[in-house]
Amino acid sequence: MLLLAMDTATPAVTVALHDGEAVVASSEQVDARRHGELLLPAVDRVLKEAGLKLDAVTGIVVGVGPGPYTGLRVGLVTAAAFSSALGVPVHGLCTLDGLAYASGIDEPFAVATDARRKEVYWARYDDSRTRVTDAAVDRPAEIAERLAGLPVVGAGARLYPEAFPHARDPEHLSAAALAALAAERLAAGGGGFLDPLPMYLRRPDAQVPKNYKVVTPQ
Repeated sequence: MLLLAMDTATPAVTVALHDGEAVVASSEQVDARRHGELLLPAVDRVLKEAGLKLDAVTGIVVGVGPGPYTGLRVGLVTAAAFSSALGVPVHGLCTLDGLAYASGIDEPFAVATDARRKEVYWARYDDSRTRVTDAAVDRPAEIAERLAGLPVVGAGARLYPEAFPHARDPEHLSAAALAALAAERLAAGGGGFLDPLPMYLRRPDAQVPKNYKVVTPQ
C-alpha cells in the first residue's frame, strides 16, 4: 500500500505519503490564496523525499471539506486527475475528521475551521475517531452555548476565542493525519469513506450579477 493524501479545504496546502504502516513523507504550507500554485510542487517534493515515483501510488486520499469553493476544488480535481491517470481509487474523507484524528483527544470535543464571512465549519466528536454530528457552518456566537466547556480544535477556535475559550491543537490539518486515518480504515475493511465530491455547505462567494447589461446584438 502507498497512499498519496492531500487536502486544500483550509488555508493549509498539505500532502503526505503513507505506506500502510507509517507516514513516509509530508508537506504543509499555510497560504489561503495559493492552493493551485502550491499543491503539485508539494506532491513532487514528498515523492522526492520518499525516493518514489508517482506510479508507485496505490490509492489517493483527499479531504472533501467543508471548505471554501475555489481552494477545495483544487485538491479534489487533482485527486481525480491522479486517479484517472494511475487507475487507482480515490478515498474521500471529511477534512474535519482529519483534524479530529490528529488531535488524539479521547473525550467529547469539537473541531472548527475558518469558513470566512465571520463563520466556522464545525462538528462535534465523542473522541478523535467518532464524529457525532454532521459538518455544519454557523457563526461562532450561534454555537458557543452548544459547545460550552468543550475543547475545540482548529483555526476557528483561535480566530474566535470569545466563543471557543478552550482551543486545542492542531490549528491546521496535516495530510499525514488524513493518510493515517485512511490507512486505519482500509485495514479495518475499507468503510467510512466519502465520495470525492466537494462538501461546500453554502453557495460560493462569487455570484453572477442579476442585472448585468447585455452588450451582444439581440
